[in-house]
Amino acid sequence: MENFDYTLIDWSRAQFALTAIYHWFFVPLTLGLAFIVAIMETIYVRTGQEEWKRITKFWMTLFGINFAIGIATGIILEFEFGTNWSNYSWFVGDIFGAPLAIEGIMAFFLESTFVAVMFFGWNKVSKQFHLLSSWLTAIGASLSALWILVANAWMQYPAGMRFNPDTARNEMENFWAVLFSPVAVNKFLHTVSSSYVVAAIFVIGVSSWFLLKKRDVLFAKRSIIVASVFGLIMALFMVITGDGSARAMAKYQPMKFAAMENLQNGRKNAPLVAFGILKTRENDEHKREDFMFKIEIPDMLSYLAFLNTNAFVPGITDLVYGNEAQGIIPYKSKMEKGKIAIAALREYTLAKKANNMVKADSELAVFQANYEGVNAQGEKERYFGYGYISNEHQLIPPVQPSFYSFRIMVGLGFLFIILFILMLSSVLKHKIENRRWLQYLGLWTIPLAYLATQAGWIVAEVGRQPWVIQDLMPTMAAVSHLESSSVMITFMLFAVLFTALLIAEIKILSRQIKIGPKEGGR
Repeated sequence: MENFDYTLIDWSRAQFALTAIYHWFFVPLTLGLAFIVAIMETIYVRTGQEEWKRITKFWMTLFGINFAIGIATGIILEFEFGTNWSNYSWFVGDIFGAPLAIEGIMAFFLESTFVAVMFFGWNKVSKQFHLLSSWLTAIGASLSALWILVANAWMQYPAGMRFNPDTARNEMENFWAVLFSPVAVNKFLHTVSSSYVVAAIFVIGVSSWFLLKKRDVLFAKRSIIVASVFGLIMALFMVITGDGSARAMAKYQPMKFAAMENLQNGRKNAPLVAFGILKTRENDEHKREDFMFKIEIPDMLSYLAFLNTNAFVPGITDLVYGNEAQGIIPYKSKMEKGKIAIAALREYTLAKKANNMVKADSELAVFQANYEGVNAQGEKERYFGYGYISNEHQLIPPVQPSFYSFRIMVGLGFLFIILFILMLSSVLKHKIENRRWLQYLGLWTIPLAYLATQAGWIVAEVGRQPWVIQDLMPTMAAVSHLESSSVMITFMLFAVLFTALLIAEIKILSRQIKIGPKEGGR
């Protein structure tokens, strides 16, 4: 891999990141607003008050605008697996393709079928059936997210599969292990709950704008009550699922966990850095980051990772160079085993073609002995992907983006909880009209909500670099054989297209918000 064109990797990663970032501008609002609309319509059906119908139809219109524009980026994102990452798609397509196929057949079908009734079924079907359609649309949207997040979680923690040396491909062995892996469960619950929080903040922010303009005050206050209760419940649940995600990361992706904390040397009773400022050491191949300033919470990192304040948390140095006392194998040893496994697989394939079964069996035994092993903790770990790495320092992800993004995500998450509590109490105590500072806070928290959810994805994806599939396939082995200039051109085209779509969405949403809810719920 020494002669590999790394600009191709950089541009391919940049293009995929661009598409994913823009796609995620639309997804959270779709997921959360669908449930908020269903809750509002439930209140309308139970109370019979036309004001709740008016409220429901307004937010349903904003949901529809966002839903329509968001589909385009999602389709492009899935196509990029075949265009830019064809080696990856070939290597694990039998596994990765299954959840995406289910998403298309089941969840998207459910979502798209009932969304038509949801928008065009007013006064054409019964209230109860229309309400059922709204709930099924919301459930379908989250089911779509489920299968996509399961696919992503499998890349972070490849479970329920076996490698077939005859085809040199990974094959699914246990579908339920893929679906219910601890990483998949936590990723789905944490991601959708954070999306629901984004949508709740969007509703609060838009409602705050109406209060600032002294327009549709009853509509705004009722919307804030629903969004605040829904958002507060989901935000508290998000904290719980985030805690589970951190422990899964510490167990299955320890390098990502160490980078997220800038933990250079492992230790027991490891403190959590609540806040810190980093400075990169000059001319340091190890990519060490020094703390210019930090505030620590004693023992908290060990407890966060292993629910034990005395637990040892491995640092970047331990993982790169090994730690015999903790049973951690150095990366160089894993790289040697991986290279042996790759060479043995190549020889096995050639021997089978030559019908030399004695040599084939011998090479297969060598491959199996070096493909994977068991660490000191009794956990299975794979070495195959390390064979593509030429320098162990390539296995250290960018520390600063991971470190800062995690703290932005967590800090804003607690800000949102405070906002929900303040908004709910202010409306219930009839003080919201006089608290213009809170109205402005609600409005300007909308971009912070999107910043928080994007920061979460930076932690998840940047922190696992250079792996496309953890320990099995790095980006350099997954990328398609393309000219980097071709990827550069499509990157520019997508940047223009997606930016235009985002501007169009903001303009259309803004125009619809300025029009406001229609009288009589028409």
